[in-house]
Amino acid sequence: MLRLHFTGDDLSRIRVASRPDPLWETVLSITLLGSGLGQTMFGPWRARARTELRRLPREHLHLLRHLAPPRGAFPDFLTPPQASEGLEEGIEAVMATPRHRLRQELAVLPGLPSHARPLADGDPEKLAHLGEALRAYHHAVIAPYRSRMQSLVDDERAVRSRSLLDHGSEGLLAGLGPTMRWNSPVLEADYPRDHDIHLAGRGLLLIPSAFCWRVPITFVDPALSPALVYPVPRMQDWWTGSTGGNGPRKLANLLGTTRAACLRAIENGCTTGELARRAGVAPPTASQHASTLRDAGLIATTRLGNTVVHTLTPLGTALLNGDLDPQPTGYPVGNRSPRLLSEA
Repeated sequence: MLRLHFTGDDLSRIRVASRPDPLWETVLSITLLGSGLGQTMFGPWRARARTELRRLPREHLHLLRHLAPPRGAFPDFLTPPQASEGLEEGIEAVMATPRHRLRQELAVLPGLPSHARPLADGDPEKLAHLGEALRAYHHAVIAPYRSRMQSLVDDERAVRSRSLLDHGSEGLLAGLGPTMRWNSPVLEADYPRDHDIHLAGRGLLLIPSAFCWRVPITFVDPALSPALVYPVPRMQDWWTGSTGGNGPRKLANLLGTTRAACLRAIENGCTTGELARRAGVAPPTASQHASTLRDAGLIATTRLGNTVVHTLTPLGTALLNGDLDPQPTGYPVGNRSPRLLSEA
């Protein structure tokens, strides 16, 4: 069992990551590829990933599979906090890992093959080789799903924000289940071994993850900056972006493909920046689409400090759900009918 021990200061220093961590997702997906776990959820992705990975050099794959085995721990240096700023920043931090830390953390692996021993010695060429392997793997089988993963994180942040506002920090922690339990002042989680971490006022970064399976995961070394990676709720076909039926196609025909994507992205509420990431457009473009949707009465926009939050109106919800009545009740703009929104 994993036990995270909180103080009062720690409860006030809980944060939820604003985007998927590219290296945590990369490393966790490597373990999933080799384990066969989550076949229903990840089977189709796994089959496609293996096809894409055939294009990568074999030595890259051998190295990654050894460093992130399907069972057991993997080295902490593979998932540095700098990756929260982006893939390249994370890879640079991996390649800058001190030699003593490389040797210490590679010791968690069951055995180091001869071809990987220069890595433990901090060989610059071997570290560069690892950086290339991580980059190529990520671009092949993680980056294509970046916008869908971002949507999952945005939805999770919205849920946790509401928990925090309604029930405070302890309510947020209590709602993280089903494999985590808040037993004040300790957050307990199912884990393959006993592992206690005393936060001691350092706070906790919660990192929602698409490729974390079943139970949360954290660093082997409790002295590192506390972080807890945990699985987000997702549909079986999350990685395809499919919702079944022809509703999305009809909505796209009405609004245009990008604007329909924007309307769907606003379903659980979001800022303009979040809308841009979810829809895969530039922030100015997202702002223009939001303005058009707002003028048509499909969304409402509220300013909170320096940001704005977009939410669906009753009409927007009805349109998104394919349940549009000619005279919707509760529509706040009188008897106007929504305009057809051709793509700009």
